[in-house]
Amino acid sequence: MKSLWAAMLAAPLCAWPAQAQVAPPSAGGDILTLDEALADAGVTTPLTQAAEASVWAAQAARGVARLRPNPSVSVDTENALGTGPYRRFDESETTVTFAMPIELGGKRSARVAVADVRIRRAYIDLAVAEADRRLAVTEAYITAIASERNAAVAEAQVAVTTENLRIARDRVMVGANSPIDEQRAALEQVRATAQAETALRTAIAARVTLTQYVGDSARAGLDQRWFDMAAASGQGPAAPVDVRGTLTLAAASADAATAAAELRLARSQRAPDLTLIAGTRRLEASNDQAMVFGVSVPLPLFNGGRAVVIQAARERDRADAQGRIALFEAERAITAAEAERDRAATAVRASEPALAAATEAARIARLGYAEGKFDQLILLDAERTLLDTRRAGIDARAAYHNAVARLARLTARLPAEGDNQ
Repeated sequence: MKSLWAAMLAAPLCAWPAQAQVAPPSAGGDILTLDEALADAGVTTPLTQAAEASVWAAQAARGVARLRPNPSVSVDTENALGTGPYRRFDESETTVTFAMPIELGGKRSARVAVADVRIRRAYIDLAVAEADRRLAVTEAYITAIASERNAAVAEAQVAVTTENLRIARDRVMVGANSPIDEQRAALEQVRATAQAETALRTAIAARVTLTQYVGDSARAGLDQRWFDMAAASGQGPAAPVDVRGTLTLAAASADAATAAAELRLARSQRAPDLTLIAGTRRLEASNDQAMVFGVSVPLPLFNGGRAVVIQAARERDRADAQGRIALFEAERAITAAEAERDRAATAVRASEPALAAATEAARIARLGYAEGKFDQLILLDAERTLLDTRRAGIDARAAYHNAVARLARLTARLPAEGDNQ
């Protein structure tokens, strides 16, 4: 697998010009856009299957919560298999009773209410899993583009350092420069070769990771225009985000609602249930029958349910506190993501003039060194500055897109109930 990716990446990289900034399209001309990658990941990855199963389980649990307690039938025989006249069944009394439990205190409706809020929580978890999947695929897509561009820059740097080594050797041979110039150039060439190999392996690994998310469609070219459209122009002040409508706050609200429903259920459990008993008794000796009636009521002498109610109340207080913490953390995370996006946007806009200046400086340094006007250290400094500027431009674009993706995840909204269905 890795050898295949190496072959696919090495071919375009070897022919890449030193100043290229955009990756070439794939051989077939196919482009995998980010939206297509997200759609393919929805089919390929199992990242949301557990959340979907949780929804089904919660729906089944609601059906269980609606069930009433089962009645019971009992058969009792007395005055049999003893001594004297009770040696056999001649004097026995057989009683058949039917017992029907009656739930009081709204226990059934409280159970259903708990099941309902757990279903909503399961739908929220599903939406969170889908949002996390989108973020993971987007980050993998960005990493794949950025790593391939870095690999291309590193490969171009190998060609530059190889040419600089040739010039240094020629000048040393004619006595125009010291032999140390050749050694410096050879060191830079070895360093560039190692960095190019490392960058190529990183690009291969990034493609493999993207393939794990989207399948074989990751073999196509990636959308370079989308990557380059990062903060092309200045942006105005961002509109305030209503944090309370985000998935994070929806999850916290659902937890608080669950805790409140659990408290209601605990309170309902304090009401003792009744068991109504009705039956018939047959007296074997006289062959007579008589009806039997009864009521069974538990006596809450040792466990009246108060401790459970206190525990549920404390759990509700904890859920409310967690909701306030979630609100604070969500606002803090969104602010940090917006700041990271704006910093990256500034770096992206500054990268174009910086790259142009660094490219021109490197060109002048190469010409000057070849004609003996500049020292080699000036050339090496200009080349390293150009290399760093290229990498900084790629990193700035990747950072911008990653920040936008994280911001989209943090501000994701809970879909409508019909969409969840």
